[in-house]
Amino acid sequence: MARICVVDDNDLMRDSVCQTLVAADHEAEPFADPTAAIEPLLAGRFDLVVTDLKMPKMDGVTLLGRLRSGGCDVPVILMTAFGTVATAVEAMKLGAFDYLQKPFQGDELEIVVERAISHYQLVKTNQAFRQQVVDQAASRPIIAESTLMKQVLDQVQRIAATAATVLITGESGTGKELVARAIHVAGPRAAAPMLAVNCAALSPALLESELFGHEKGAFTGADKMRRGRFELADGGTLLLDEIGELDDRLQAKLLRVLQEREFERVGSSQPIRVDVRVIATTNRPLGAWVEQGKFRQDLFYRLSVLPVHLPPLRDRRDDILPLARFALGRIARREGRAGLELTTSAEQLLIGHNWQGNVRELENVMERCSALSEDGRIDDRLIEGWLRGGLASEQTPAVTPAGGAVCLADLPDGAAMEEMERRLIMATLKRFDGHRARTADALGIGLRTLGLKLKKYRGEGQFEPAFAARNYYAVAGGG
Repeated sequence: MARICVVDDNDLMRDSVCQTLVAADHEAEPFADPTAAIEPLLAGRFDLVVTDLKMPKMDGVTLLGRLRSGGCDVPVILMTAFGTVATAVEAMKLGAFDYLQKPFQGDELEIVVERAISHYQLVKTNQAFRQQVVDQAASRPIIAESTLMKQVLDQVQRIAATAATVLITGESGTGKELVARAIHVAGPRAAAPMLAVNCAALSPALLESELFGHEKGAFTGADKMRRGRFELADGGTLLLDEIGELDDRLQAKLLRVLQEREFERVGSSQPIRVDVRVIATTNRPLGAWVEQGKFRQDLFYRLSVLPVHLPPLRDRRDDILPLARFALGRIARREGRAGLELTTSAEQLLIGHNWQGNVRELENVMERCSALSEDGRIDDRLIEGWLRGGLASEQTPAVTPAGGAVCLADLPDGAAMEEMERRLIMATLKRFDGHRARTADALGIGLRTLGLKLKKYRGEGQFEPAFAARNYYAVAGGG
């Protein structure tokens, strides 16, 4: 349903158009005077304008010009008589979406309106994606103090100017998606959308539809035509994350897109040509997989035209402290806290750790430690337990639900791991004043997992009464 502004000085025509649009499940607001429509249009109240071309106070072309000069980019459909078709065509060159020649049928109006709305929604979606890419690049810069990462950044700058396919390899958590977005933003396609698909997150059938789209009726549940990511990313960049998870059939279909720059939607034989730069990422040894017959050799060569390898964090130790400080700064700004800082002993511990989870592991450790730090100082005792791969150690400071600093060593002898987990969850929940999403992020668990644990604690009577009465329904959804 769209909000449509109908402008026409003819009462009968104006009412007829509004009735047709309302019957098609849209909202239609009539204006006999085009000057009265300008202010609500510039205020963003409408998704579309249907206006007569010839009107006494202001014609449709002048209305279009006023809207565009005021920054209003909604589609404009002109209604015109036979003698003014040339003027309507000229108006389309100035930015009108389409025109209807009077007299026209109601279904003609509905078709043009639906096309205009779909176009406008697509434009807005692309703008949102572009802004998201820019925002992410600004909020998550690539930190490179080590020689290895400086070399990667130099490579990124050279690659960005080309249109060739890129294959980014590296262990999980090294920042492959971050580098992919940096390539897009630094290149000539930065103004176009960058879309991403996780190839491991969907079944082969769903992934095929996600990538290439489908026609109405192509399979059970396909009640309307759907554009795929290749089509939506036309002119921009498509990031294929975890490319090694593609099955054989999708590997063959992707190879054709890379070679021919065209594909068919599921359920269609009509080829669609696209201009899309593909960036693929993987933590798999694709070269070895090719030799073992697990991945197509021809696709591997098509993907790795420009290969980029991201070194693990343990091989770029000069980046560890800058990354940790950047993560703490971002957390402090997000939470509105005073500056979080690492002690010297904590810095030494971070530099010496092996970081099997790379930058992602480092960021998770900083999130957890910041949640449990009362005074903003993060020392080695607070970090140490997390580096052992789970709950804090016996020496690690924690926070009780009442807010006092304690050690997990205060637990009674023989306390189960489950009790340690419960205390840590409750402490973190208290730290974030019952905010479930922040608590889950700090603990490195999912929202659903946290919710289930909180419900379990409540059922067992282990949810502190004062805290439960105030926050349980807000953070765990009730029940």
